[in-house]
Amino acid sequence: MDSFLFFVAILGIVLAIVLLIKQVETKTVFIGVGFILCLISLKPMSALSAFTEAMTQAALLKAICSSMGFAFVMKYTQCDRHLVKFLTAPLKNIGFFLIPLSYCITFFVSIAIPSAAGCSAAVGTTLIPLLMASGVRPAMAGASVLSGTLGGILSPGVSHSIFIAEMTKKSIPEIISIQLPNALVCAGIMIIGLMVMAVVLKDYQKNETVALLNDEPEIQRVKFFHAIMPLVPLVFIIIGATSISLQFTFLHWLHNIGVAEAMLLGAIIAIVATRTNPVAICKEFFSGMGNSYANIIGIIVAASVFVAGLKACGMIDIVIEWLKNDTHFVRIGGTFIPFIMAALTGSGDATAMAFNGAITIHAEELGFNQAQLGATVAMSAVVGRYMSPLLGACILVAGLAKTTPLEIVKRTALGCIVSVSAIAFILI
Repeated sequence: MDSFLFFVAILGIVLAIVLLIKQVETKTVFIGVGFILCLISLKPMSALSAFTEAMTQAALLKAICSSMGFAFVMKYTQCDRHLVKFLTAPLKNIGFFLIPLSYCITFFVSIAIPSAAGCSAAVGTTLIPLLMASGVRPAMAGASVLSGTLGGILSPGVSHSIFIAEMTKKSIPEIISIQLPNALVCAGIMIIGLMVMAVVLKDYQKNETVALLNDEPEIQRVKFFHAIMPLVPLVFIIIGATSISLQFTFLHWLHNIGVAEAMLLGAIIAIVATRTNPVAICKEFFSGMGNSYANIIGIIVAASVFVAGLKACGMIDIVIEWLKNDTHFVRIGGTFIPFIMAALTGSGDATAMAFNGAITIHAEELGFNQAQLGATVAMSAVVGRYMSPLLGACILVAGLAKTTPLEIVKRTALGCIVSVSAIAFILI
């Protein structure tokens, strides 16, 4: 019976991969396959219990929902576009080096706007035309912006860090500090990869201008207070997580401030700074919260059901025992499996959540630091998605640059492959 259930679990994994590649809705795939596995194992309540437990995890709900609510407010007030315009204004007539600089700007902005698609839209409408007007070919312009959204992994509101923090019982700033070396190394590798590909594919032609029309009107004049609004919650969290909040009496109230509180406070300040109708801000904040539950929390819930199905079949226990005897496979499995899955499906979130929920919780038994392994899995999945032409953000930047997603991926591939290899053999 155990052998039969193990075989069923393997079939379930293969079925899930095939359905995801065919772009069947992610949550439907994970919940459907997970529930079927539980039924075959005669443990249907395992799936239902996993669903209800995951949908009410307070830490995840507070941080993720509030972060997306704040993101909606920034988009509504156009603060995100003012920030991009503020950062890109000095970047004119610097030629080839606009490629790495564009990556760095996108990386920084994505910490404040962690959604890859959201950041690509905010940054791309300004940077892609600037790159192309400077002689950078469309596909490279799109690739520079897309891969720069890697910085979102360092956002306190990103679902990966919140999930790992909840799992390891560490604070989100602690998880970000663990993830920081991974992010900086991968960012450096990907910048070099883009520059190499730009030379190989001759993506920069001096004095050659590529015209591009945008649907959205450009921000003509930067409003400083609009531009700094996306950074306000980050500043609060950094101050609260350091001794700065204890050194000054008027900052004591910020000590150990939570992500949700920082995001909510940022939205309130935005009302005053942008002089926007509070009713509109409130509506946008709650719209963002609802959107995050449906699209981010929903994936976490669905992945929990899928993992419950694998546990019901006994597969997780078998894999854990195997990895205990061959721990070097954890290094490979925790990096290349999430990387490949994300590249095939275009979803880094689903892959990382499923792997961390199934394997990383047993990291100590396998001889690895739980937080470090969780961060590694998340980073590998995020890097892997830049190899996928199915990624929503990739399709978006391809549209902005009037090129194809495959042309974008052709330019990001080198940096992605070298990055995940560095994670597997050096960083973990």
